Amino acid sequence: MNNPTPNFRIHRHLIDSLVDALAEIFADGRYADKIIEKHFKMNRKWGARDRKFFAENVYECVRWWRLYSYVRSGSDEEFERVDNQSIIGNWAVHHVLSGNDLPDWDDLSDYTEEQILAEYDRVEKEVDLAVLESVPDWMFDLGEKELGRRWPAILHSLNEKAPVDLRANLLKNTREDLRKALQVDGIETEFIKPAPDGLTLPERKNVFATDAFKKGLFEVQDRASQTVAPLLKVEPGHRVIDACAGAGGKTLHIASFMKNKGKIIALDIHEWKLKELKTRAARNGVDVIETRLIDSTKVIKRLESTADRLLLDVPCSGMGVLRRNPDTKWKLTKAEVDKMIALQRELLITYCDMVKPGGLMVYATCSLLPSENEKQVEYFMAQKSSQWELIEQKRIDPDEGRGDGFFAAVFRRNP
Repeated sequence: MNNPTPNFRIHRHLIDSLVDALAEIFADGRYADKIIEKHFKMNRKWGARDRKFFAENVYECVRWWRLYSYVRSGSDEEFERVDNQSIIGNWAVHHVLSGNDLPDWDDLSDYTEEQILAEYDRVEKEVDLAVLESVPDWMFDLGEKELGRRWPAILHSLNEKAPVDLRANLLKNTREDLRKALQVDGIETEFIKPAPDGLTLPERKNVFATDAFKKGLFEVQDRASQTVAPLLKVEPGHRVIDACAGAGGKTLHIASFMKNKGKIIALDIHEWKLKELKTRAARNGVDVIETRLIDSTKVIKRLESTADRLLLDVPCSGMGVLRRNPDTKWKLTKAEVDKMIALQRELLITYCDMVKPGGLMVYATCSLLPSENEKQVEYFMAQKSSQWELIEQKRIDPDEGRGDGFFAAVFRRNP
């Protein structure tokens, strides 16, 4: 289940910080990546090894929370218990299952390596798949209902560690050039076959500290995500709208295909995300992006029939990126998924009018669920078949490679 990590002396303050971080994630509903970043800033004297240990242990405890709780307590009844005792107990389970010895601490006196390993062997044989793969029952049932026999393999892949994938910024270099530049910083990379501009790191390193990153030579972007922008078939001089731009990973990819010529209008309902996009665009050397905050329906109405291309990367359940965001498992609810499905339909029906006759629209999600993907395509075509043609659909499952789960559909508006 876990990759063994070498034994080394663990300073107690690291585990105290880990307990605090997990309490903030589970009890306070905070996002794991933000909490990790916060603790890094609070502990600037931590070395690279400490930072790596802390981040990996937080993510793995979050990922396997339900399973670790079962192994720790002997049942599923304490799954939702979050206090210092349960947190350090769950960490003890993780530490032992990763091939390590327990420290000789008073609050770990109830646990032994032998007891944890024996209990894990029992649990592995006796519990159902929802516990073993550490997801809430509603999510397991939904996946089974929508994906059938494919679900166990997909679910298992979602518990693997996410790779670090990079996309070369073609405005400044090629991926071959980028590979050489990263080698100067002591970072080795490999080519990604499905992503012609992509590289992946065989060993995790802090790429954000490199000169290559500071110069805007690349962005961190999953290999599956890198397959979405090419579907728009943009050309230099096009007018493109990215209607749910967020912090702009795909927006910047589009700009590279346009050779920084034309216009990209990046829309979002969150102003802070658009500010981050501006910062990233400046680093990437992109100056064709105009950001607009969606603060009323008039913003969309004014853009009617103005876009050669429209990217609609809609809000979704995020079930295709659980290996990257494992805390989503414990924050998301079935009611929220249902709300997102309704929102996706609304966005499809209303935002499609921004495309010119003859233009293309790409609908994309990072979900695995047909209800958010193929069923939404069916719904849209049932409403708009007289105006739109479905060109292709593309689905990437996370068990078919090391990338995230993604879906995209390409439509053409009739002339």
